Amino acid sequence: LQVDLWQPSSPLHIVEGTVADVRVPRNTTWSLLPFLQQADIQYTILISDLQEAIENQTGGRSHRNRRSLSEYNYEVYHSLEEIEDWMHYLNRTYSDLVHMFSVGKSYEGRPLYVLKVGKRSRPYKKAVWIDCGIHAREWIGPAFCQWFVKEALQTYQTDPDMRKMLTQLYFYVMPVFNVDGYHFSWTNDRFWRKTRSKNMRFHCHGVDANRNWKVKWCDEGASLHPCDDTYCGPFPESEPEVKAVAHFLRKHRKQIKAYLSFHAYAQMLLYPYSYKYATIPNFNCVESAAYNAVNALQSAYGVRYRYGPASSTLYVSSGSSMDWAYKNGIPYAFAFELRDTGHFGFLLPETLIKPTCTETMLAVKNITLHLLKKCH
Repeated sequence: LQVDLWQPSSPLHIVEGTVADVRVPRNTTWSLLPFLQQADIQYTILISDLQEAIENQTGGRSHRNRRSLSEYNYEVYHSLEEIEDWMHYLNRTYSDLVHMFSVGKSYEGRPLYVLKVGKRSRPYKKAVWIDCGIHAREWIGPAFCQWFVKEALQTYQTDPDMRKMLTQLYFYVMPVFNVDGYHFSWTNDRFWRKTRSKNMRFHCHGVDANRNWKVKWCDEGASLHPCDDTYCGPFPESEPEVKAVAHFLRKHRKQIKAYLSFHAYAQMLLYPYSYKYATIPNFNCVESAAYNAVNALQSAYGVRYRYGPASSTLYVSSGSSMDWAYKNGIPYAFAFELRDTGHFGFLLPETLIKPTCTETMLAVKNITLHLLKKCH
């Protein structure tokens, strides 16, 4: 049966008593459903017509919201081209707070843009790294990265917390990490996850950019098969996107104090380790930051996030960016799994962008202010 596993990401994590979300082609449902009934496996159909749901989300796109960038709509999903235009616009318009640069090129030759956001108040400042869209189909991630930058620029004058954050820190924000995959999810396959590098032997494309980092590479929770969704790649940092970001983070490891990566979906705030069940040395500081962040997030709309070490809260996975960042001396490393818990899955409606980003913003500000307080 050709099923696309949405949650968990690997069949290895499907065990008794857990829930799995799968996408099936229309023509295989007649054989899958009787099979589930025979096996006495309970199921619910969450979305009965995915094609319709996709078209509702991206239909009639080309002409809408093409107004001037000053009226950019943060409550819709944007194509890669629109996001890059927006980044250029901010770079021109807010030159006192925003500096745009590229850390390298993707497999297909696209620039890997990052926005450096913050007041040039002193020569040396600590920094926070934020990336979104490591997995192409998780569109709410890039939407949040854009929202974060908008909030920083719009509330800098009026919100003392934001002013403090931008005065004392720099934020390196990478709205779309996996640019090739994200573009492909708009043009060819809405549910594409991986990068777009070619594999000559198997004629499969892509590597899971969150299994390609040099930390317990290709161990548990990653696949050696090029056609799998969790393929770890031929070697660590084989993907130019991963290599470029890893190089940048290594170069600035003394400056960067926090690494935040945004994924979807599960409503979780995860911290290291992903690849083993051990407790991190600065557990108390990271745990209290996570606890407070989740409470801050919940205060907006009552949405509950689970939090904890990724291995025990979600599942064991090796070669992740969060573990790598932590292992490379960034003391606060977090991965957010944004809304929802499976009802819409990767097709989170645009009406939920604003509440999702609003509550996530509270968590991010909370973590950042925790960072400035010095935890012992």
